[in-house]
Amino acid sequence: MKHVVVIGSGIAGLIAAVEAARSHRVTLLTKSTLGESNTHYAQGGIAAVTSTEDSIASHVADTIDAGNGLCWPPAVDVLCSEGPQRIADLVSFGVDFDRSAGEFARGLEAAHSHARILHAGGDATGAGISAALVAAVTARVTDVREHDFVIKLLTDETPHGSRRVVRGVRILTSNGPEDIEADAVILASGGAGQLYRHTTNPAVTTGDGIALAFRAGAVLADVEFYQFHPTALAVPGSFLISEAVRGEGAVLINDAGERFMTAVDPRAELAPRDVVARAIQREMLAQGGQPVLLDATGLGAEFLAKRFPSINAACTRYGLDWARNPIPVTPAAHYWMGGVATDTFGRTSVEGLFAVGEVACTGTHGANRLASNSLLESVVFSHRAVAALDDPWPADPPSVRWVDQPPLAHLRISAPGKDKTVPTEVVDRVELQTLMWDHVGLARDAGGLQTARERIAGWRPAKKKHRMFPDWEDANLLLLAHAVTEAALARQESRGAHYRLDFPETTPGSARPIVLVQKGD
Repeated sequence: MKHVVVIGSGIAGLIAAVEAARSHRVTLLTKSTLGESNTHYAQGGIAAVTSTEDSIASHVADTIDAGNGLCWPPAVDVLCSEGPQRIADLVSFGVDFDRSAGEFARGLEAAHSHARILHAGGDATGAGISAALVAAVTARVTDVREHDFVIKLLTDETPHGSRRVVRGVRILTSNGPEDIEADAVILASGGAGQLYRHTTNPAVTTGDGIALAFRAGAVLADVEFYQFHPTALAVPGSFLISEAVRGEGAVLINDAGERFMTAVDPRAELAPRDVVARAIQREMLAQGGQPVLLDATGLGAEFLAKRFPSINAACTRYGLDWARNPIPVTPAAHYWMGGVATDTFGRTSVEGLFAVGEVACTGTHGANRLASNSLLESVVFSHRAVAALDDPWPADPPSVRWVDQPPLAHLRISAPGKDKTVPTEVVDRVELQTLMWDHVGLARDAGGLQTARERIAGWRPAKKKHRMFPDWEDANLLLLAHAVTEAALARQESRGAHYRLDFPETTPGSARPIVLVQKGD
């Protein structure tokens, strides 16, 4: 029996904890409350093949098409082929997916060739999944620690010195720092939506796990690819308007009342997210920065209230009647395709360290995630990581992908503030978020990226001995902003969610990952 530390309590962490607890001792750590994560707020659903009209091959093809040449086929095959069984697992945990005439109610979302999106509670899929898994974890995992922040992965060198091996974690508690020894650590701490001024992500998404892994010597990949959801309600807090709304027939119009997506892509509102988001951005620029409008009035008040109760309630809360009037929407940072590079079992380049969910870069999403594949990726690869806990550690797991896709660039970077010859000031989170939104967001160019690089170089995190939770988060965000900016500068083409105004074309020979390691590793 091993001692396994799981970091994070979204779907990836909850699945990892409950599955590992069947045969190992598990400690589950979360910096907030159990279940507070992106998963809880996920609206649209989870994509998987659950009907005879659909096929695994079709799901694979749709995923690879959306990924714009950068998907790793072995990982996509795993995702799609194991998806149906993992849906059955969720049902066994008590997830009550919506049904119609005794079968799963399946929705259609952008870039899917079949209606394969399962949902629960209309648009409360994430909350339903989270609640069921939290109950399972509470019943099976005895060591759950809330409000404890992981500040370091403890590592040793392997005997032959070729790589590092994880031996535990250091956490910051209300009583000060504490070390926890572990035989394996599973990172499931989510993404980093708080890098950007406008995001659909909750406040806890500060990229802590990715930063921890990077500092411990793990390889990162694809970090320049940040997906912006096309339709967030243009109100404080950027409430997400699910892609499923457009899947049901809602359309996008500009302030002149004209539908514009039909002239952009033959799939119109159901084109891949990067296409829709950039089209909205262009319309907003043409109308002085004002949001575009999502017109769902044709769906009817009764349908909207039943199919999308959470969105319906949010609209009411903001004084909007979306059954009668179009609602204002704008793109917002939503999902990070990049992260800690792994193999198809979640293994990283640090022995004993696994990464699953949004913290990981499995290669399944490529340059642009297919809608509703993220929850599926979390449950599939968390299950596989637990299955590999007792297996021998391979020589260099993430390098499996590089055999098929040799890196486009191999960047070695250090955390901002390390160069003592450069005058620095303590990073301000709001200024960092604004900088990233303005220069490393939906559309990028060399000038803006250089501006971001120079400003980031002038910041440093607060001194460690004085750091509280938010200061550790700021240190992580600053490091990851540096990583995203450097990777975005290195990729001199446009591909998927990475769009360069100065390099608008996609270069066939550049369909390869950019990898990053800490300088000195």
